[in-house]
Amino acid sequence: MTTSSGQAGASAQKGHTAAIRRMARHYAMQALYQWQMAGSSINAIEAEFRTDNDMSKVDVEYFHEILHAVPEHLSDLEALFTPYLVDRSLDELDPITRALLRMATYELKFRIDVPYKVVINEAVSLAKKFGAEDSHKFINGVLDKTALVLRAIEVKAERSR
Repeated sequence: MTTSSGQAGASAQKGHTAAIRRMARHYAMQALYQWQMAGSSINAIEAEFRTDNDMSKVDVEYFHEILHAVPEHLSDLEALFTPYLVDRSLDELDPITRALLRMATYELKFRIDVPYKVVINEAVSLAKKFGAEDSHKFINGVLDKTALVLRAIEVKAERSR
């Protein structure tokens, strides 16, 4: 039911946006994993995903952005989260963890329209689904520290509530 202010409609729209963004991240993580493992071109992987998957409930622009921007900014993104890997090197990370950290760090740095908590929660959720046992805890810790640097004002404001 929509109120005169349209609030219910806005809430439904927000939920719809969250769901299609979630699917964009889901496929982007899988596509980045494939890119890391197979070394295929990003364009070929994107075409394959668009052909092989039902993209009707996916924010395809967001999927495209993440898939292309992460490799484009790879060294900068890795430099941002690598200091927080705690006794691990980037090469020691499993491919799912690496893909999720790269993707989430991209969102933290370049998509300030997405709250940092959403970025972290989405990465943790994907890690629980696809990652190694307890990788979600590791990812949460690394991204929490990364967010403290990239989104200092937002994090401090949230924590002072």
